[in-house]
Amino acid sequence: MDKMQLSPVRHVDRQKTERPRTKRVWKLKLSVTWQRMKKALKSTLKHRLHLHLASNLSKLSTLKLNHHDMAIIKPIKHVMKKKKTIRPTMPLAQLIQLPYTAADFIDHGHAMTPTKSPIENISTRWRELHGLHNWDGLIEPLHPWLRREVVKYGEFVQGTYDAFDFDPLSEFCGSCRYNRHKLFEELGLTKHGYKVTKYIYAMSHVDVPEWLERTYCTWSKDSNWMGYVAVSGDAETARIGRRDILVAWRGTVAPTEWYTDLKTRLQRLGKTNIKVQRGFLSIYSSKGDFSRYNKLSASEQVKEEIQKLVSFFRDRGEEVSLTICGHSLGGALALLNAYDAATYVPHLFINVISFGAPRVGNIHFKEKLKELGVKTLRVVVKQDIVSKLPGFILNTILNKFTAVTGRLKWIYRHVGTQLKLDVLMSPYLTRDPDYTGSHNLETYLHLLDGYISKTSKFRWNARRDVALVNKSTDMLIKELKIPEFWYQRPFKGLVLNQYGRWVKPGRPVEHIPSPRSIGSDHDPSL
Repeated sequence: MDKMQLSPVRHVDRQKTERPRTKRVWKLKLSVTWQRMKKALKSTLKHRLHLHLASNLSKLSTLKLNHHDMAIIKPIKHVMKKKKTIRPTMPLAQLIQLPYTAADFIDHGHAMTPTKSPIENISTRWRELHGLHNWDGLIEPLHPWLRREVVKYGEFVQGTYDAFDFDPLSEFCGSCRYNRHKLFEELGLTKHGYKVTKYIYAMSHVDVPEWLERTYCTWSKDSNWMGYVAVSGDAETARIGRRDILVAWRGTVAPTEWYTDLKTRLQRLGKTNIKVQRGFLSIYSSKGDFSRYNKLSASEQVKEEIQKLVSFFRDRGEEVSLTICGHSLGGALALLNAYDAATYVPHLFINVISFGAPRVGNIHFKEKLKELGVKTLRVVVKQDIVSKLPGFILNTILNKFTAVTGRLKWIYRHVGTQLKLDVLMSPYLTRDPDYTGSHNLETYLHLLDGYISKTSKFRWNARRDVALVNKSTDMLIKELKIPEFWYQRPFKGLVLNQYGRWVKPGRPVEHIPSPRSIGSDHDPSL
């Protein structure tokens, strides 16, 4: 047994021979660990750099494209080839410099794809497109003709924001920047073939939610510009199959303040069971003899103009329709307007197109609109909280028990057919939660332009300019390099005068608001 025992010298030698083996094991472990770290690092970089675009390219539809559409796709198509762009040996500096679609927003002159889509003649299907059958079969998937018509009306509503003077330092804050004869020309909306016939003003100092109070301005202590009435020209009338009277209502300038308006009350209309939100009704129906612009309420101004236009064109033997559209608060006013118009103009086809509109009234209000034949298309975005108001929490719970609560008079109900969009469907929009941006009308129009169906990807051949989304938001992904909130007056309205001083210019006389602008001393014939 003694011979089997190792001597101290041999024991030491054995320890020495085991050290290199241990080092090799640790070296192998470190090498494997380092490879995993590099792989994880590159995976993280790849995820972060391509989360908003490269990975989202899979969200885009694979429709058959023509050569014009391919001109848009080519600058970003190679990003989809992940194996060629992300290699294990690619240095970090090269990873950061991966190309993006920012090149699409550099002016390439005639090589760029136009933003306008072909406009078809819809004269034989206009009733169907405006809800004759409640848009059955036209929304899933979304019919391209319907998409273009809804975007058109959305752009009319967007014009009420673009032309509204909400600068608190302006002496005309609360008014429209342009007179009605130049409105569409200044906003680039003449392409749609309509002409403004009347401006609408609404009372400010009434019982309204807090988010409207920001628009109290020095131009008029009691009134704000709320929208306009327009009518289709002869060429557009021939294309759409009837003479279309348009009413566009402006929404609030500060949508985030909807959060403070959770305590709302319903007000009865006359002696009926119909109830509507008190604040919306007060904006729509308030007037005052002391007011320069609201001796007639907004409802009376619109009623007067609609009756005049309907009478004029019906006397000429033309078929007439009424399309009322609005965003946010404007969508609520559009429903009240439709309810009124259906009662004072019989046998008139009335269609409401609303974007991000809140609930307005109770179940009896909803049923009365249906009885009157008013067709309502309600466009909403999943992430937009405004379309869930009033009664964000209470109504959401109670609506799940419709069988029990369906006839309750004090519960708000949405009206019409819903077209639901989702911010996550677009590869161009940030994934960070932005409730203000989700409510923005330009976000709605961008999502609508790319929508095909609930199960389809964002369509490749969407033509509307993506940069418009950031006019008054920060919703676009950073890789596009489009500045946020870019829609503003040069130098914030200041100009350099002949003496070298920066001053605020006076508004041209033709664009100064006047009480006469609420009249309709125009010739309706176009």
